[in-house]
Amino acid sequence: MQSLLLDFLKVTETAAIATIPWVGSGNKVAADGAATNAMRRQLNQMMMRGTVVIGEGEIDEAPMLYIGEKLGTGNGPEVDIAVDPIEGTTPTVNGQSNAITVIAAAAKGSLLHAPDMYMQKLAVGPQAKGKIDIEAPLEDNLKAVARANGKEVSELNVLIQDRARHEPFIKEIRSFGAKVHLFNDGDVIYAAGTCMENLNIDMFLGIGGAPEGVLGAVAVRCLGGEMQAKLLPRNDEELRRCKEMGITDPEGPLRHHQLVDSDDCIFVATGITNNMFLNGIKTEGGNNITHSILVNGKEQQLRYVESRYTIFQAV
Repeated sequence: MQSLLLDFLKVTETAAIATIPWVGSGNKVAADGAATNAMRRQLNQMMMRGTVVIGEGEIDEAPMLYIGEKLGTGNGPEVDIAVDPIEGTTPTVNGQSNAITVIAAAAKGSLLHAPDMYMQKLAVGPQAKGKIDIEAPLEDNLKAVARANGKEVSELNVLIQDRARHEPFIKEIRSFGAKVHLFNDGDVIYAAGTCMENLNIDMFLGIGGAPEGVLGAVAVRCLGGEMQAKLLPRNDEELRRCKEMGITDPEGPLRHHQLVDSDDCIFVATGITNNMFLNGIKTEGGNNITHSILVNGKEQQLRYVESRYTIFQAV
């Protein structure tokens, strides 16, 4: 997987640059399509046998990178891929912060294979690894994380997406004295942020998309933290799809190793607009300047990469 790290960086950089004409445009379909098409072209040039195991939907929802899609030249290692061509489509087309292009990959059979559906997620940084339990009362998790991080519960900072479905979590956390910080978009960013000591984020909690959950789980594993999750099937069809994909207990807890079961994994993200740890794309002196992070599970080392792409204009 490490040998593919720079190739995956090129994938996210190319997809991010493809969104430039659509930043602030209000056109979600065009922005998503541009990023997806750029990703697909780049992925299909890579020496690998890749399969999207969790993404934006099924084959009938193309042109999105769909679950089960085969990518790469057909030669090289077999790779599981989790992908979101634009994490934060709304902020992208509104010219707001917290938009990235993001991809995660691992050795074949290592990533959760699940439908595009809702998932409850709980993430913490390295100090609290092994101390959380998604099935335990929230109060118990808060106390455990506080002890692990050498804090009082009242000193904890918990990040939650600003959605009506999270009101019960928000009220309960604040009732115990912990601080809730709300964000609008980009839960992959905030899950990974729990593992960055300078950000002072103690816990990430919320209900969002399963693809973003697996992407976040890879980032958190690469950075030494822990994520747990639970799929939230809404109907019999989603239950059936889970079982078809090999999930025998669709409503049971998913421990970190069930989300990503190998240290042979990588996470790459490129900023479209500014966010808490990446700069958005800048245009300067005839160049598009991208800012990305790369991490891999074997080294657990975070790298920041700035790249310059010359803007070619038609003569």
